[in-house]
Amino acid sequence: MELPLDHLRTLAAAVDAGTLDRAAAQLGVTPSAVSQRIRAIEQRVGRVVLQRAKPVRATEAGAPLVRLARQLALLEHDALDAMGDGSAAPRIPLAVNADSLITWFLPALAAVTAQREVTFDIHREDQERTAQLLESGAVMGAVTAQPEPVSGCVSSPLGRMRYVAIAQRDFADRWFAGRLTREALERAPIVDFDHHDTLQSRFAADHGAVASPPRHIISASAEFAQAVRMGLGWGMLLPGQFEAGVADGSLVVLAEAGVEVPLWWQRWNLASPLLDLVSVAVADAARASDALA
Repeated sequence: MELPLDHLRTLAAAVDAGTLDRAAAQLGVTPSAVSQRIRAIEQRVGRVVLQRAKPVRATEAGAPLVRLARQLALLEHDALDAMGDGSAAPRIPLAVNADSLITWFLPALAAVTAQREVTFDIHREDQERTAQLLESGAVMGAVTAQPEPVSGCVSSPLGRMRYVAIAQRDFADRWFAGRLTREALERAPIVDFDHHDTLQSRFAADHGAVASPPRHIISASAEFAQAVRMGLGWGMLLPGQFEAGVADGSLVVLAEAGVEVPLWWQRWNLASPLLDLVSVAVADAARASDALA
């Protein structure tokens, strides 16, 4: 079974654009042509490949085809670049967790752009969920907590991010009174980054807590740390986010034993010079960072 390249490109463009009309505008064709190409793919594979929702999304059957389209586009760019063709700067979609993004990941992107004309499309997602974006074909590489390679990908270790349980001084006096107990952890409010954040729950469970306390959801890394420093609740912070407060007495370390989160870099298993360059830059940035042990 053969799938025309322009049809695969159209499917990927529709997923990226979110609507068939926007995809048509980007491709320079009519919306009718976009619909016809996608229907032609569905007829060839015998399955629905696109959910006609708002935004449109690839189905389970369509996700591998979107990934194939993006892989072919990357290989095409590499081939043209090797021939000296002045093609447009490629777009590289990557997935990374928020804490890596604010601590060590951006220098990797800067190192790549210093050598090549590329643009990045960064998907910020919890490290427990970034591998799903890689599997669906939404991204070419991901910082993830999953060591096992996603199908069609390779995995390499980056290091461990170490989080420490921190509370504002008055908050700690009110809820913990100098003792980290199961009862206090089950009552004291916590700050979570989002509904998928399990760091605080993992720490509490490690210290015997069973019941869940009230929690604030603050989905921004800088504001998350600020919420802990202001006493909205206790939370797991990274080195660099709490030392000054501990030194001046405004913050308290609830326990010396923190939570370590191992991270891996996963990428498509393709012989791509451009993706190789990104992977080397990511590994170099991880080694140079104080945020990873």
